[in-house]
Amino acid sequence: MSTNFLSLSSNFFFLFLTVTLLYVAYTFNGLQPKKTNLVIYVHDSFTGEDTSAITVAGKSGPSSSILHFGTLAAVDDPVTEGPTIDSKLIGRAQGVYINSQLDGKSLYMVFSVIFTYGEFKGSSLEIQGPDIFIMKEREFGIVSGTGHFRFVKGYGIMTTEFMDVANLRAVIKLNVTLKHY
Repeated sequence: MSTNFLSLSSNFFFLFLTVTLLYVAYTFNGLQPKKTNLVIYVHDSFTGEDTSAITVAGKSGPSSSILHFGTLAAVDDPVTEGPTIDSKLIGRAQGVYINSQLDGKSLYMVFSVIFTYGEFKGSSLEIQGPDIFIMKEREFGIVSGTGHFRFVKGYGIMTTEFMDVANLRAVIKLNVTLKHY
């Protein structure tokens, strides 16, 4: 008779524990990810007084063109709220690009968007992926983040707003969708 009582109490305890855990898991809002959509603009300039990117290695050494396969560039580009350089500055895009396609039409990028002003000041997003810049839209991954964007995961769509190939200058629109806690 005592084994039946223990069995009943064990089953009741297990059922109570399961119902409690399910209730907490589905009602506790603190564990639900937030969704953030951002549109920002990166101003990439390999020439001019406002140069923000340089080639550091390639077939012809540092004088290689970023448009040639194997060329590596370091970037520290301004990030603004709008497509013009006089839009509000909200951060910097810092990292590297390497031309990773034999015909020179694609970059592989690894960079951080570091927010220095506004709502996300002190936070960063880590971006990684291909940039086949002859395509109108390119998708990239958000692989990490800091501050406001801890535990982030997401993706972005990149479009070229302006490109001057002769002078190696471009304005790139990043439309980013993020889930974070």
